[in-house]
Amino acid sequence: MHLPKGITAIPVTEAVGTVLCHDITRIVPGECKGPAFKKGHIIREEDVEPLLTLGKEHIYVFAPGAGLVHEDEAALRIARAAAGQGIAFGTPSEGRVNLTAAQDGLLCVDVDLLRRINSLDDMCFATLHTGRETMAGTPVAGTRVIPLMIQEEKVARVEALCASGPLIQVKPFARRKVGMVTTGSEVFHGRIKDGFGPVVRRKFERLGSTVVRQILVSDDISMTVAAIRELLDQGAEMIVVTGGMSVDPDDQTPASIRAAGGEAVSYGAPVLPGAMFMLAFIGRVPVLGLPGCVMYHKASIFDLIVPRLLAGETVTRDDIAGLGHGGFCAACAECRYPACPFGKGI
Repeated sequence: MHLPKGITAIPVTEAVGTVLCHDITRIVPGECKGPAFKKGHIIREEDVEPLLTLGKEHIYVFAPGAGLVHEDEAALRIARAAAGQGIAFGTPSEGRVNLTAAQDGLLCVDVDLLRRINSLDDMCFATLHTGRETMAGTPVAGTRVIPLMIQEEKVARVEALCASGPLIQVKPFARRKVGMVTTGSEVFHGRIKDGFGPVVRRKFERLGSTVVRQILVSDDISMTVAAIRELLDQGAEMIVVTGGMSVDPDDQTPASIRAAGGEAVSYGAPVLPGAMFMLAFIGRVPVLGLPGCVMYHKASIFDLIVPRLLAGETVTRDDIAGLGHGGFCAACAECRYPACPFGKGI
């Protein structure tokens, strides 16, 4: 009898540790008919007697030394090669391994590498979107191979592709001291209550950072510049300037950030809500001009940019331009951000 390549027939008593390449059916007349052992089962010592009882003195298994890897082992090796910091993975089940976040932080996926791996024959690796805020314990990816047995060289190729850097990781959020400048004569003179401060504080606290001081200023460039410089002198590691970001003549925040020494990365972002956003740097300190939408939208440009900065990511003008694809908030009746398409253009 001619057997397919990689398959051999051996005595059941010698089959412990080998992989069954076909289902073995158990029939009880008048009661049941179904698989007693499924294809892909690894034969154990305690399986020998039941197999003999089923009349199987010889069984067909995948031949050892045929250059093949079982789906469970292959998926585990791929998960191990792909996982970077902040990623945990479980035991294989039916050829699949799930990966979860081991810490709170920013989910970072090398999308080009992911595409290269999935372009290989017999490979499947699926992830959540990159750039997403993630909590410890959140399932973030899964991998498996398509056939029951896969060529060793294919698994080794994935391992080689991942050798230069992780496919998937969760970068922890740095705990930063944040200074806040709130502009607006109406707030400065006490005519209305500041609504920005409490919202921004809560957002930073959720990410593990603290607003250490808030300074109120009028719509005056010199006052705003002085406040920014004072916060820098006091050790602020990030500065946010709230209000004054519209095109009204008396809204001077972008000019104030520049006058304080800010080198602009971008003024304006293709994000709704969040178009009137500014990102600049004074030395290595990021300075953000936050538009009013941050105050009353659960998800806005703040939630797309600040987590990346706190995770140590470099945010460029091109990165901000790329937010346009996915940067439109649908204003759902029940906001489920970050489990939604907002800001996920890749």
